[in-house]
Amino acid sequence: MDELISLDKFLSTPYRQEIELQQVKHEAGFNTLRLRIREVKRFTIFEIDRETAVHWGNALLDWAKTQEQGATK
Repeated sequence: MDELISLDKFLSTPYRQEIELQQVKHEAGFNTLRLRIREVKRFTIFEIDRETAVHWGNALLDWAKTQEQGATK
């Protein structure tokens, strides 16, 4: 059976989605990152590999760097 390791769980603002990050250790010998986003009763689940996580993470950081603290554009 695959092993789940909880890495982080938090609420995003302003819509209060519950986001959970989990490492999935697959029996087949590889790991993925599972992102679970809960909006009231609806769940969205992504399971991504290392390369996708790096690309996505860098894109998020690049965007965050362009935003002024507290500003909406």
